[in-house]
Amino acid sequence: MPAASTERTTTVVIGAGMPGLAVASELSRYGVDAIVVDGMYVPGPLQALNTGILQRCDAADAACLQERSEILRHLRNYAASHGLDVRSTTRAVRLDRLDEAAVGTVISGSVVSGSSGVSSYQWAVHTANGVLLADHVVVTRCGQSQLRRMLAELGIAIGQNLVAAMRAIGMYLVGVGELATPTPKEVLRQAKVVGQAISAKVHPDSVHGALTGTFAAIPALA
Repeated sequence: MPAASTERTTTVVIGAGMPGLAVASELSRYGVDAIVVDGMYVPGPLQALNTGILQRCDAADAACLQERSEILRHLRNYAASHGLDVRSTTRAVRLDRLDEAAVGTVISGSVVSGSSGVSSYQWAVHTANGVLLADHVVVTRCGQSQLRRMLAELGIAIGQNLVAAMRAIGMYLVGVGELATPTPKEVLRQAKVVGQAISAKVHPDSVHGALTGTFAAIPALA
């Protein structure tokens, strides 16, 4: 079935919780457009998706939860006061990577191609309301085991240089853990690094390009 609509943006953030809002806030400070949607959702057991479900990691302790709640309150206030595009009731249902094979593909009546004849967007995030096309996608709220499965289904090889390979195709991680949820301070650090990295790609001539450093949102997956 054709999508109801097709929208274009610089970055789609999957996950409307604290990590997602933290990334969106950082991107806003750097002047980078972003749309935040809720985490991946499987609408039915018989419908095959490219990704599988991205769930929350194990619950943090009481102190972290209290700190997280306070940070989340400030982030929501920032999002509201700065008009960030946060669609907490819109869930992503599929994530597709666009490559040269996607040139000429029609998504909701629009041809996904650039003036040079190659795909002008790297990612298509499908929702119940349509398709979001973006050069960058940020994934939050998933465990590394789920991440491995999702990347394998997207055809991305898992190795020691996984994080660098993901950056090269415009995919970033914030708040991703395996046995425990990252602390709020670690999530904010990851969000800042990702915001700087995306900004450096969007505005390569800006001062932010010199601030990205080494991306270390998660350890390299073996």
